[in-house]
Amino acid sequence: MTGTGKRAHGAIQRLDNIAIVVDDLEAAKAFFAALGLELEGEATVEGGTVDRLVGLEGVRSDIAMMRTPDGHGRLELTKYVTPSSRDVDPSAPPNTLGAHRIMFAVEDIDDVLERLRPHGAELVGDLVQYENSYRLVYLRGPAGIIVALAQSTQ
Repeated sequence: MTGTGKRAHGAIQRLDNIAIVVDDLEAAKAFFAALGLELEGEATVEGGTVDRLVGLEGVRSDIAMMRTPDGHGRLELTKYVTPSSRDVDPSAPPNTLGAHRIMFAVEDIDDVLERLRPHGAELVGDLVQYENSYRLVYLRGPAGIIVALAQSTQ
C-alpha cells in the first residue's frame, strides 16, 4: 500500500515463505516441529525448469514446507541432493552480511528453549529482558541459522 492506504500497482500481496538450505532435512524438520511449526508437505524438485529458476545445472532437491500454527507463516527447508551445497561458517556472528535470522513470538520462552536443546539449539548470547516489553534470545538452529525467540512481558 502507499502512504494513502491504496495498493500500488505491482505491490506484493504477502510474504509467502522463507527458505533455508540445510544439510540434514530430517534434523531440521524435527527442530522446527519442536519449535511448534507443522509439516505442511514434502516434495522433490528437479529438471530444466528448476535448473533455470535457481541458476544451477542438474538440480535435485528435497523440500519440506513447515507452517506456523496460525497458518500465516511458512518456512521452506531445502536440502540440495545435487549439486551439493556450499559450506558456510555455521558459527558466523549475527552481524555477518547476508546472515539469516528468523524471529518467532512465543508464549513461554523457557519451555521452547527446553524443547529445542535436544535438537541442537545453542544460545548465541544471553536470554535478556528488553526494557519492560520482551524476553529475547538468539539461538543457533539447523545449518547455523540464527533463530530469535520473543516472549512479550506486557
